[in-house]
Amino acid sequence: MGARIAAHLANAGIPCFLLDIVPRELTPDEARKGLKLESPTVRNRIVLAGLEAARKARPAAFFTPETARLVTPGNLEDNLGWCGQVDWIVEAVAENLEIKRTLFSDVETVRKPGTIVTSNTSGLPIHLIAEGRSEDFQQHWAGTHFFNPPRYMKLVELIPGPKTRTEVLDSLTEICDNRLGKGVVVAKDTPNFIANRIGTYSMLNVLRQMQALDMTIEEVDACTGPAIGQPKSATFRTADIVGLDVLVHVVRNIYENIPNDESREMWHVPAFIEEMLKRGMLGDKTGSGFYKRVKKGGESEILTLDWKTLGYRPRQKAKFGSIEAGKTIEDTRERLRSLVAPALDGKGGDKANRFLWACLGENCLYAARRVPEIANSIVDVDRAMRWGFAWELGPFEVWDAIGVEKMASALERESKQAPPVVKSLLASPKRVFYEYEKGSTRYFDLAANSLQPLPEPQGIIILKSLKDRSGVVQSNSVASLIDLGDGVVCCEFHSKMNSIGGDLVAMIQAGVNRLGSEFEAMVIGNEAPNFSVGANLMLVLVTAQEGEWDDIHMAVRQFQRCNMAIKYARGPVVAAPQGMALGGGCEISLHSARIHAAAEAYIGLVETGVGLIPGGGGTKEMLIRANEHSAGGEDLDLFHALKPVFENIAMAKVSASGEEARSLGYLRPSDLIALNRDRQIADAKETALAMVRAGYHPPAPTEIRVLGEEFLAGAKLAIHMLVRGEFATEHDAVVARKLAYVLAGGSITAPQTVSEQYILDLEREAFVSLCGERKTQERIAHTLKTGKPLRN
Repeated sequence: MGARIAAHLANAGIPCFLLDIVPRELTPDEARKGLKLESPTVRNRIVLAGLEAARKARPAAFFTPETARLVTPGNLEDNLGWCGQVDWIVEAVAENLEIKRTLFSDVETVRKPGTIVTSNTSGLPIHLIAEGRSEDFQQHWAGTHFFNPPRYMKLVELIPGPKTRTEVLDSLTEICDNRLGKGVVVAKDTPNFIANRIGTYSMLNVLRQMQALDMTIEEVDACTGPAIGQPKSATFRTADIVGLDVLVHVVRNIYENIPNDESREMWHVPAFIEEMLKRGMLGDKTGSGFYKRVKKGGESEILTLDWKTLGYRPRQKAKFGSIEAGKTIEDTRERLRSLVAPALDGKGGDKANRFLWACLGENCLYAARRVPEIANSIVDVDRAMRWGFAWELGPFEVWDAIGVEKMASALERESKQAPPVVKSLLASPKRVFYEYEKGSTRYFDLAANSLQPLPEPQGIIILKSLKDRSGVVQSNSVASLIDLGDGVVCCEFHSKMNSIGGDLVAMIQAGVNRLGSEFEAMVIGNEAPNFSVGANLMLVLVTAQEGEWDDIHMAVRQFQRCNMAIKYARGPVVAAPQGMALGGGCEISLHSARIHAAAEAYIGLVETGVGLIPGGGGTKEMLIRANEHSAGGEDLDLFHALKPVFENIAMAKVSASGEEARSLGYLRPSDLIALNRDRQIADAKETALAMVRAGYHPPAPTEIRVLGEEFLAGAKLAIHMLVRGEFATEHDAVVARKLAYVLAGGSITAPQTVSEQYILDLEREAFVSLCGERKTQERIAHTLKTGKPLRN
């Protein structure tokens, strides 16, 4: 965990030291090499192993492999003095109170006054860890509980000690939020703080209800994943990832430290979990847990645990009518109401209805009992569960979604008393925990015993709130133009998966047309999980199958014109991609004056995966970037610059981070990265305004040097060798040759300079011709059906 926190500090551009213990004995390999315990490589073996594990981690801990250079490894005996050179010391050693206390006793001998010190404990009492340390130490002391893996999990729980200074909490909040991109909640110094306290209770409740209703592992996961707004990993896949030993450790720690919890006796894992622990069935780390992957006839198969026998069997599809019906309900709140309604109303419903009501009702009740014990605000509880466990709705938002009065009445029928916070709410006029009106939010404040305005976050633009306040300039069914203020307009996509079609292209064009008259700059961005997955493939497939080639030509030409309008707009256009920005989504970004990408932006020109090549100017823009890399050089330099462009597009490479998109050429050196996704739209707006203030002018038309046959011959040879080596299919070769033809500049015999429109015409002809290929249509149909590429 320490290495992964260091990795994320490095991702944020913060150099850091990483220290670990010194080995007490040699490994057999070290002994064979004649090394001694005093050898530097031996003394740093443990820390180097941790750093190497972070380098190899999947999902990746570092944005790029090069980022690891910002982490300097050392050990706690030879290099403890480094702690005197830093501004923030983060401890992430074993969850053992005495080990932590001993370590901090040593750290204090070298720490300079004023240095912030925090512990990454997931549950040990913060006040006890720092007990006996100096006044200055305790004033600059807190808990910072990063959730694992730190790069991807948004939550950091900030736990002040008894003497922690306010400015220290402010500094930690600032760096975690603005530099590391985290969502910070302030938790009280109670066992396992907020998220693990509620989340682990929820897990135990699921296990109890599974046994009571005699459900299978698959049935539980079918109920506790996306059906109720929780991750696809649901209950048991998540448990396998986390590790059964971690779950049991957390449960035991909480039980030992909550003598006054009314539900204390529920903090025990079932007997079959204890038996799994004894047998070493801990999940992914041991290869078997609730699920187990095995090889069968050369194929990989996932088996499921029968929790009654602890044997494994083939997976069985869970079949619940209520869950299937719920899939048609897009809004999570409405879907929750539908799923629990039969059981809530006493009509029973199917087993899934009864299970979900028992789980959700009990979990919401427990969360309501825990305030203000674990947090001063219901908002912090809900944020902790959304950011730490990736729930769409926190427990108090679930109360509202189902209906506080209805839930309280149903619980009362089950002889479960409403806790004080719910009784206070029901005595208030509104009887909701949250009220949303005209872009603002009010929440039930525990101290005021009434709804109070939720403070507007500084430096964050929430597009939904702006739209609720009538900030919409123009809209259609798939996109909107929103006034961000200060002369900046935002084009927001809201089609399914933000796929690109004619109406979306028209809205981008409408926004560009307003620049120079109504607005000075434009941001293209949205708050969906993904910026855009590219073209509407269903529309492409249907049109191709009907042979409407003129329609495809027209649609591609319109998209090309839209992207050229973005590039040559009278004011700067800043693209703000996040999540997947694929195909057409990447092409929109490439044509923008600047990209302000999210740290977790997965950008790529992936059209070859469905048997096509980029048709909206993406190939052209990458050809221009190859020219830039070889500026002033020989044609041989351009040839070498084109090779990675050809490979990246032909292999449909997608960046694993916003920073890696830079190394793939999708981001230029001047493009920016936003670590905090919540701040990205506001950051992109500031980027656009900075360009306006700097006197932005549209670029001059670009002339592009192409190599013709010189590049095409080399590309064709490479394609031939890939097919001969069975690394590519014949249809892969057909697609790759079309791509090479465009990058070469068509059928020209010698290097020369061409216009952008010339390359766009080549792109469009290649795209449309590939749409007519039977195997391309098969690839598109397969992708639409399965979400996976077809190699035919």
